[in-house]
Amino acid sequence: MSARSLDRQGRWRNKVVAFRVSPEEDEQIETAVRLSGLTKQDYIIRRLQEQEVVVIGNPRVYKALKNELAKVLEELQRISDSSDINPDLLNTIELITCTMQGMKDEE
Repeated sequence: MSARSLDRQGRWRNKVVAFRVSPEEDEQIETAVRLSGLTKQDYIIRRLQEQEVVVIGNPRVYKALKNELAKVLEELQRISDSSDINPDLLNTIELITCTMQGMKDEE
């Protein structure tokens, strides 16, 4: 059993919420979490509460961006026809673009 922890308002986080996702949905969630720099728990809570997810650039986020861009490049090199583009790939590209644009605006 995991240890109890407090949220930012000092409330105990002792309730467990679980749900099932497909492997493809899981990969999309994992990608978004990596690019956000947040924990999966914090990312999902913010998204469910329709709060803004603010990405703070740090070495972990930069590494995630580099790795995700490498995956996108590999997939784009594999594709021979634009009709072969997977919607998940387009979502990942959009997420990377949004993250990079936000980091550019901070400079």
